[in-house]
Amino acid sequence: MADKIKKETIHAKGFDIGIYTYDFKNEYVSLTDIAKYRSIEPRVTIHNWLRGRDIVEFLGLWESLHNPDFKRIEFETFKEDAGSNAYVFSIKKWNEELDGIGILTKSGRYGGGIFAHIATILF
Repeated sequence: MADKIKKETIHAKGFDIGIYTYDFKNEYVSLTDIAKYRSIEPRVTIHNWLRGRDIVEFLGLWESLHNPDFKRIEFETFKEDAGSNAYVFSIKKWNEELDGIGILTKSGRYGGGIFAHIATILF
């Protein structure tokens, strides 16, 4: 990704939503900011959403189409476990073990959170 990161903010229904742009192909929207609209615990809301089998299958399909480095064989384990009561989606594990690029986390008090590639949320 490019060294220069551009941060923008859009406003929707009284909420500020962060958008980070690395280049014209790689824009990430803050899921944390969007989840604040529904919950006072946005991280929990996002992780509950990411547990669903449909979401995991969608993310796997998206990665397969847009990420040539995505490890499709290893993805099968994620897909098999998704949706069960004991399943916990780990963004770190997704990115490290599968070379995922669609969901990422950023550390930091200001500007940190969980982000999704803009194309993953336009469904």
